[in-house]
Amino acid sequence: MNETGNDAASIADRHARYPDAQIRAILNSTRTIALVGASANPARPSWIVLKYLIDRGYAVIPVNPGLAGQDLLGRRVAGSLAEVQGSLGGQPIDMVEIFRNAAAAGPLVDEALALDPLPKVIWMQLGVRDDAAAARAEARGLTVIMNRCPKIEYGRLSGEIGWTGVNSRILSARKPVLAGRGVQKLTIAERGRRGD
Repeated sequence: MNETGNDAASIADRHARYPDAQIRAILNSTRTIALVGASANPARPSWIVLKYLIDRGYAVIPVNPGLAGQDLLGRRVAGSLAEVQGSLGGQPIDMVEIFRNAAAAGPLVDEALALDPLPKVIWMQLGVRDDAAAARAEARGLTVIMNRCPKIEYGRLSGEIGWTGVNSRILSARKPVLAGRGVQKLTIAERGRRGD
């Protein structure tokens, strides 16, 4: 097999499944999220994910050129990733979450790779996968997650997703850790440990 074929197979293998520890580490270390493709429609998945992540304490900046300058869930909508980066005063965006179709993922990854400093994580939503874009980002030292939803992953790792009858694939006799605020919010801290 040629070198390109090996690279493609390697990317496909690396992104076929993500260890829970990796997802947990990303969600624990992330504070600032640029959510590209945010919608003002409360029935849209991007609005639901935006609200959920805000409610879990993340600093989420919605990005949508069509809504730029408006407020969405108390957050000012940015028109581009460069605008988000400029508003952070030199601090990097922890995660760029791509809530657009797979055809738009490559150009958005390239936009993220043009930022200085670089973001730490590129996260592509469910159904969004671009192996070539992932390879470009990984070559620059970024972590890439594809075809996953941070809301679902947070809910699965915390145990919240089980409240709706969804199998979290996590069996544990250890008690989940409640968040310090809110009603029925769990954290993604290791079960049975308190992160004060």
